[in-house]
Amino acid sequence: MPEPSSDSNAVADRNENSAWWLRDARMSDALEHGLKEAEYTGLLESLGRELNMVELGICAALFSEHCSYKSTRVHLKNLPSTGERVLQGPGENAGVVDIGDNEAVVFKVESHNHPSFIEPFQGAATGVGGILRDIFTMGARPLACMNSLRFGETDLSKTRNLLRQSVKGIGTYGNCMGIPTVGGELFFHKAYNGNCLVNAFALGLVKHDDVFLGEASGVGNSVMYVGSKTGRDGIHGATMASEEFGTASSEEKRPTVQVGDPYQEKLLLEACLEAMKSGAVVGIQDMGAAGMTSSTYEMAERGGTGIRMDLDLVPQRETEMNPYEIMLSESQERMLVVVRSGEEDVIKEIFRRWELDAVKIGEVTDGTDVKLYWHGELISSMPVAVVTSAVPKYNWPYEVPAEFEQNQAFNVSDLIETSPEPDELLASIQKLLASPNLASRRPVYEQYDSTVRSNTVIHPGGDAAVIRIKNEGGVEKGVAMTLDCNSRYCELDPYLGAALAVAESCRNITAVGATPIALSDCLNYGSPEKPGSMWQIAEGIRGLGDASRAFHAPVVSGNVSLYNETSGKAILPTPTIAMVGLIEDASLCVPAHFKSEGDLFVVVGEVSDQGLSGSEYIAEVYGVEKGAPPALHYDLELKTNELIRSLIRQRLLSSCHDISSGGFAVALAECCFHPYESLGVRVSSLQENTRLDTQLFSETGARYIVSFPSSSEEAVMNQIAQAGLLVSASGVVGGKSFTIEGVGELDLKELRELWAGGVERLFEEIV
Repeated sequence: MPEPSSDSNAVADRNENSAWWLRDARMSDALEHGLKEAEYTGLLESLGRELNMVELGICAALFSEHCSYKSTRVHLKNLPSTGERVLQGPGENAGVVDIGDNEAVVFKVESHNHPSFIEPFQGAATGVGGILRDIFTMGARPLACMNSLRFGETDLSKTRNLLRQSVKGIGTYGNCMGIPTVGGELFFHKAYNGNCLVNAFALGLVKHDDVFLGEASGVGNSVMYVGSKTGRDGIHGATMASEEFGTASSEEKRPTVQVGDPYQEKLLLEACLEAMKSGAVVGIQDMGAAGMTSSTYEMAERGGTGIRMDLDLVPQRETEMNPYEIMLSESQERMLVVVRSGEEDVIKEIFRRWELDAVKIGEVTDGTDVKLYWHGELISSMPVAVVTSAVPKYNWPYEVPAEFEQNQAFNVSDLIETSPEPDELLASIQKLLASPNLASRRPVYEQYDSTVRSNTVIHPGGDAAVIRIKNEGGVEKGVAMTLDCNSRYCELDPYLGAALAVAESCRNITAVGATPIALSDCLNYGSPEKPGSMWQIAEGIRGLGDASRAFHAPVVSGNVSLYNETSGKAILPTPTIAMVGLIEDASLCVPAHFKSEGDLFVVVGEVSDQGLSGSEYIAEVYGVEKGAPPALHYDLELKTNELIRSLIRQRLLSSCHDISSGGFAVALAECCFHPYESLGVRVSSLQENTRLDTQLFSETGARYIVSFPSSSEEAVMNQIAQAGLLVSASGVVGGKSFTIEGVGELDLKELRELWAGGVERLFEEIV
């Protein structure tokens, strides 16, 4: 064990009565802070002395699951994170991927689940603020946001309040920042009654040479605090996000939720980008989870240096704040910047013009200790490695739950012996389209501005969003992005469910004409200390890794959110996938909805009987959530995706929409619902020798509904045949009805009203 420095001995000998935050910590204090007994004793052995309360708070924050990933590192190391386009993989604030022409996109998805359940408006809003800082701290200008949301049963007033306030928080922050929110996903299930999920994604653009990293390098360089002042909001936010909720009211944890100010963030964004262009900035880090604690120790670790900090110099908005509060505050809109010695005034002047604080509070030192001072007195000196790289890596035991084998053995034919009658099938189509999990998301995304900055090519409501990379006088590239996860699949089969989330992301990127280039993940699970939950985590990461390798989409950034439980009840496993794709010409992109009366459509891909298992159809219509998710055939997926992209590049298609939750019937109806009008459809043929309910509602993958002018029919059909793929349905676009020969006809206007009201009613007050 390393010997404590003389400075450390001085701290240990200090009179503990001088201030409560300098008294020696006790085991009971450590446990209350979320440390395990072995972790605390290990820290004492490493330091060779007692911890004071400031140090206990620091160690507890950095040892928390939210900051350390101590329960998943042994599994995450197996994810593919390199590739010819990857400029920066995991380990920094966000991933960086080359898109050509000396340009790169910077992106990441991360969770803000616990804060959003406690205080949904501020929790969701500051989730957006935090992910945006992760992007511009890398030197990139944010261009787009998305979000993935999970809530409980829709008849609960709590669910409706969480939905409304979270959406309002997301919209308020993004709209005030002037960053378009261009896509996302929404899912409801009773498993989220006690823990909602709010996952936020952001993407930005940067030149290769302008990427900044969060490291403290250059002994003698200044450490400067920039941005808003520090308050008491958010203290213990990281540790709170690393524990499950109990029976106590979430009101008790409300003080741990941060409060955001998007107008301050807008100023901070512009000031930081200007400062980076000045040449004075060496490294920069967002004060996110654990606030100044994480930014200080992580920057020192990456730089292989030490840092001296004078905490009394930190700008404070509340009186009589102490070092414990300052180090653990998660007040928003703040950055820690390493500045070249002698150029501090350059940074101060930039931030003065943007009406933000910029104060030198320390400097980079030789050695590997972070030393904290308070009015000239040393109050802490700890080696960086003790609280960062020395965090234990747990390999928790796991076991396959008994219900897994039961689910795998489930056969849909035991539930539905023969296909229901046509009238029943039509009623099922109506029920599915009206259900909150499949209905229009317009009531959500209409609260977001997707048009600001005039880059958006494909807006919310389609398979993937697309923004153009402006290029005066030249062809404009398109960057596609999507968020996906079928949580029910992941509950039934964690490995296959996670792999299917990656596959669905690839399909969505493909459906607009883009090629997947990389992904970010947000792994939302229950407690890793429970063998069943740990099995879900390990299997989910394994499935994610295998699928990302198969689709040549490396994992360049991500976030782990564990302990999403209340009173021992965990959420459904939810490994949210944020995938980014590239199309060389944004004008080639096609929408998901039909465009022209008289166009023809076909379904590329074959239906499998197994696709009803675990489907939205049997869950919504029969109330059964069992069975193995649809099989995943990588060769078929890759072949089909390449065909679809080729047809789009040749400008042969008018529209393209992949078939997923709800199956063909739901996807076809979505194709009819143009954002501001509707186009009817007549299905003239379906796959032979297949049950009608299977053809309508199977969620078999690698299938797309593509429409095209009759003049393109020969070219499209020839290329489908040459690719060795089958057509499982066909028909014509037009009219005012939704007609499937052999099943029946539905009035398109009435069908759209059902679809439009499924989520809209959740924003209405319960009478």
